[in-house]
Amino acid sequence: MPLVRLLLAASALFFAGPAARPAGPPAQPALWAVRDADTVVYLFGSVHELRPDLAWFQGPVRRAFEASNTLVLELVAPPEAEVQAALRRAAPPADTPPLPQRLPPGYAEKLAAATRAAGYPDGAFDRMDPWLAATSLSILPLRRTGYRREAGVEAVLTAAAKAAGKPVEGLETQGDQIAMFDQLPEAEQIAMLTRVLDGQDRATDVMRRTAEAWSGGDTDALAAIVAEDLRQTSDAVQQRVLADRNAAWAAWIAGRMVRPGTVFMAVGTGHLVGTGSLQDALAAKGLRVRRLTPATP
Repeated sequence: MPLVRLLLAASALFFAGPAARPAGPPAQPALWAVRDADTVVYLFGSVHELRPDLAWFQGPVRRAFEASNTLVLELVAPPEAEVQAALRRAAPPADTPPLPQRLPPGYAEKLAAATRAAGYPDGAFDRMDPWLAATSLSILPLRRTGYRREAGVEAVLTAAAKAAGKPVEGLETQGDQIAMFDQLPEAEQIAMLTRVLDGQDRATDVMRRTAEAWSGGDTDALAAIVAEDLRQTSDAVQQRVLADRNAAWAAWIAGRMVRPGTVFMAVGTGHLVGTGSLQDALAAKGLRVRRLTPATP
């Protein structure tokens, strides 16, 4: 389910694993900037889970980060207790039928198989909304093959910002990100979950292709991956998760440009590729976005 993994930071909050020091070949992910006479906003595409041995926080990306006064993310991760409290508030009413009973024929068995494969007890997702089960199960196959939240962009940048004493700001709250999916009609949520259940065997391959394209700065390949997913995603989900947020973030950047300073802004990489990207939303406001690296993906 690349749409969630490439666009929504909340998907990275529910499960974690051990981190390791990067030791692999250097990556060259894409970096952009919006500038005027006294303000710079760097734009960097985040992948919320990566392999710990991928060396990406270096070169132009690190220099841009170090030159910045502030780190801006989609979401500043709240304490785990706050996350769990927000999820409890969003949970379905107690008299809602268990999730397997709300799925199309054959999918209760697929949910049970995916639950067991993830190492969870039978019925672990029964009291969840479909969107949360979909988000959780889209991530768990990646955990088994070495992808980790602690190696993802947000975690690495947040640790570096704290070490450097830089403030970290969020564009959205945990409640905002939960509400994006929790307020969808149940039919939309179930469609998300059935797609994830149908794609469990392909999840690792899609993530491998995504990570390879991202680490090489190949935004055309990333755009193709996102477009493939969007073709299977309802207009309602696309509007809520992609278009509305790009418009809101473009407005935030436009407002930030009136104050001097340098900002390093990292959002899901799916927002920065393809038609309808954040760059397109900025262009509609008369703001020019320049790609810094790599110059020719």
